[in-house]
Amino acid sequence: MHMASTQTSRIIPCRHTPFPPASAESPANGKGWAVLRHVGFASFYRHNRSGKRFSVCVRRSYAEPNGLDGPGFTKKSQDGSSSSALEDDQKEGLVLGTQRHEGPASLASFHLIPQSGDAKATDSYTKLPSGQEHATPDTEENILARITFNIIFVAAEVAPYSKTGGLGDVCGSLPIALAARGHRVMVVSPRYLDGGPSDKRFANAVEVGCPTKIYCFGGVQEVSFYHEYRGGVDWVFVDHPSYHRPGTPYGDVFGSFGDNQFRFTLLCHAACEAPLVLPLGGFTYGEKCLFLANDWHAGLVPVLLAAKYRPYGVYKDARSIIVIHNLAHQGVEPAITYNNLGLTPDWYGAVGWVFPTWARTHALDTGEAVNVLKGAIVTADRILTVSQGYSREITTPEGGYGLHELLSSRKTVLNGITNGIDVNDWDPSSDPHISSHYSLIDLSGKVLCKIALQKELGLPVRSDCPLIGFIGRLDFQKGIDMLLSATPELLQDDVQLVMLGSGERQYEDWMRHLESLYPDKYRGWVGFNVPISHRITAGCDILTMPSRFEPCGLNQLYAMRYGTVPVVHRTGGLRDTVENFNPYAQEGTGEGTGH
Repeated sequence: MHMASTQTSRIIPCRHTPFPPASAESPANGKGWAVLRHVGFASFYRHNRSGKRFSVCVRRSYAEPNGLDGPGFTKKSQDGSSSSALEDDQKEGLVLGTQRHEGPASLASFHLIPQSGDAKATDSYTKLPSGQEHATPDTEENILARITFNIIFVAAEVAPYSKTGGLGDVCGSLPIALAARGHRVMVVSPRYLDGGPSDKRFANAVEVGCPTKIYCFGGVQEVSFYHEYRGGVDWVFVDHPSYHRPGTPYGDVFGSFGDNQFRFTLLCHAACEAPLVLPLGGFTYGEKCLFLANDWHAGLVPVLLAAKYRPYGVYKDARSIIVIHNLAHQGVEPAITYNNLGLTPDWYGAVGWVFPTWARTHALDTGEAVNVLKGAIVTADRILTVSQGYSREITTPEGGYGLHELLSSRKTVLNGITNGIDVNDWDPSSDPHISSHYSLIDLSGKVLCKIALQKELGLPVRSDCPLIGFIGRLDFQKGIDMLLSATPELLQDDVQLVMLGSGERQYEDWMRHLESLYPDKYRGWVGFNVPISHRITAGCDILTMPSRFEPCGLNQLYAMRYGTVPVVHRTGGLRDTVENFNPYAQEGTGEGTGH
């Protein structure tokens, strides 16, 4: 019969204490190792059959003269006091994890390694008698804590280097949180340069010196990589002349860039090459990676893994996740552009798309197109959205934007995980952007933040006047048209309204016009400014989000963090994160976080 044997897979080092000379009172092996517990194989075999994982703890101890006292393993100190070896395990113990493999069942091998000093590593081989067994199954939480991955984030924007909305915030903070849990994390994003002060954000990024040739768009494109190590994360920026222009990552005042498909195809190809060629920290990430492709800009990554690499045995153990932050943007281009993607003709079905009849431009339009996000949904190993509510909405005709049937067919791998925020960056007790700090215990600073905001924006200073804020993109999704239409009626009441955002030209002009009509009640800041967004969140009494649909939303999370009441449309992630206030709950004391 073959049963599982154990082998050391993980060692947590501790403070080293040199081995004492062997004595009559030292353990029998003379090496300074005291046996605390014999572990039998019957327990191992039982867990092997049940499929459960287990761990074994081996603790180091040594004997001083007259220091090891009886079978209880009580160690006497110089002053005569005593303590058990179990009480001193954190000072003198090595904890060894175990790993199972097929082999003979008679021996278990532990490789005991002291941290430093003259002591030598010792292999101890001990027969494990049955009847004296002890093996504790690991909890699921402990098992997950030990599993680490090489994670590759691919995104069109990452804060603080580039940002237009929540995508940049999430891709700028989540990698740092994952790195803190022991994962090795790389973030791949374009190196946007416009010749202005914003270029200083890439000042610490150093060229790696691994120029890479990419075959797409009917020719060879050469990209270079810049690298910065910050917060435990490898921030890798793809450099190409197409990323060097004024505007946002996606467009300028005249609309979206016409070559966005080219720019983000380069990003996806470069992101697939980066783990293979970049010797970050002295060695590459290798092929066994977990790719997190964010939105359609990175949607070609799962397709490339399946079509370009795996047929040749590369990335066969890699996995990919497509993270949908906004299904309304899918990267749709004419079908004739398929040849530009660097894929073989037999993979056209993955990204091929046909518009419904009602959406075609004229009677002779066949509706054929290339849909990058659709290709990612087809080929990715898992599909994530940024809230549970949004994961349900995108499987409906109203929220699926033509992909609801495809997403419904992949429900088994579709999940929603609500976005989080960087609680260090958004902390009213230490925020460097606000005038006064406050906390849940002492909210007096919030009134001072309101007064400071009114002064900064030139509004009448009135602490008793409700101050309403809006922060977001100026487009149809955010419900900005409804808010601006209701503003004249809203401002008939004794309130003040502050808006911060950029987007469609008509809404920007509308904001400027309203400010001229209501100089004592309204302020509109066209553009995006991080310090101002912090001050609006801290100084306002109410933050409104009338979004028609919202995959998750971050501003309502920031508002609740700063004690500002979110008033939102009950959709998507807003419904998941904001609990409607009920004044009659809990015996009249009320419960809820917003409305």
